[in-house]
Amino acid sequence: MKLQHYNDQDLIKLYLSGEESVLEELLRRHKSKIYTSIYLLVKDQYLAEDIFQDAFIKVINTLRSGKYNEEGKFLPWVMRIAHNLVIDYFRREKRAPVITSADGTDIFNLLLFQEESAEDKILREQTHLDLRTMIRLLPDDQKEVLIMRHYADLSFKEIADLTGVSINTALGRMRYALSNLRKMMKVKEIS
Repeated sequence: MKLQHYNDQDLIKLYLSGEESVLEELLRRHKSKIYTSIYLLVKDQYLAEDIFQDAFIKVINTLRSGKYNEEGKFLPWVMRIAHNLVIDYFRREKRAPVITSADGTDIFNLLLFQEESAEDKILREQTHLDLRTMIRLLPDDQKEVLIMRHYADLSFKEIADLTGVSINTALGRMRYALSNLRKMMKVKEIS
């Protein structure tokens, strides 16, 4: 059977009817794109491979349970699963993103002084902690774009593709995230 001639939806039907081998074709077809999108976010080969495997385990479990209903949209569905697993990973690891200013300088480094007293160091560390706490308080869609842009260093086009929104929506979410951070900073009197 020449599986290359079948579309994704037909392959899924074959898989659900008991043709286990068609999964290899789906994997061969989409592995590169899915793996690359994960790798761009986590920037670690082994972690990307683990998340890729977790994504396909989730795909197989969902297909077997009969809960798959993404008519003709297999790749975007798998990309969403992989993307959500990456977000879950970052949440679990509680990795704080690097926030940069317009000129590319890490905002936290702007707070450093040449000769820092113990009091200044405590104040700087508290400011970092406050900023990270404020980032966690952002709505998920804003936090997600902020982390993807400043931590994973993705372009707004890549963010839009991964989150399934337009570039303008991704830009808008970033604008709202920065605006909300500024408001929280004013409330906390952090400059």
